[in-house]
Amino acid sequence: MLGIERRKAIMERLKKDEKVYVRDLARDFKVTEETVRRDLERLEKEDLLSRNYGGAVLKAPVADALSFTRRTFVNSDGKERIAKKAANLISGSSRIMLDAGTTALALLTYLKGERGITVVTNSARALTLASDGVITIYSTGGKLKQHALALTGPAAVKTIRGYNADVACIACKGLDLVGGVLESDEEEAVIKQEMLSRAVKKILLADNTKFDKAAFAVIAPWDTFDMIITDEEPSTEWKEVFARHGVELVVAGPEMD
Repeated sequence: MLGIERRKAIMERLKKDEKVYVRDLARDFKVTEETVRRDLERLEKEDLLSRNYGGAVLKAPVADALSFTRRTFVNSDGKERIAKKAANLISGSSRIMLDAGTTALALLTYLKGERGITVVTNSARALTLASDGVITIYSTGGKLKQHALALTGPAAVKTIRGYNADVACIACKGLDLVGGVLESDEEEAVIKQEMLSRAVKKILLADNTKFDKAAFAVIAPWDTFDMIITDEEPSTEWKEVFARHGVELVVAGPEMD
């Protein structure tokens, strides 16, 4: 197991149990305790956990303003499945709008090797991620929101309004049965609204942790979207909402051998 894979697994365990022990991690991952301590030290420097005697505990999130690095570790397997499914579903699209969410960035890893694709994004991280690919990528520019690695503001909005897209794939912070699709930051919500307005097909990328979760700003009501891609089967109540508003539900479940 590579170091980054091991650290992701540590964060998944912390998210579930809120505490981990060095001796248990060393045993389970078949590495030395010193290796585990280095992993925990690195994750602590990224503000993801707090080390204590014999292990570490998960740091409490500060409201909805999780750092981009921290959000990358939240349900990473589910986000990866969503991204892979989305890449298959939009394979015929050549002009794509992507926001700065971690799920949208995971999607970019599947797209960057495809020729003939143009991506417009407000993700600062995407510029380095796609640097070794063959896609054409346009950055919106704008003001950098450092914790989210997202470009926002009037300059970003102006850039988006200069393009049309076949599809927009956006993520969110929360889903409300009545209120629709939500975002914690108003500036980021405006960027996503603009992307949706410039695209023919509108796809929401939302893992199971976003359901029934409140957030400050409304991105759009349910009837804005053509499709939602998620990683777990939602409740009957949610399915009824999607059906009532004409939103196609796609579940990217675990692949079976």
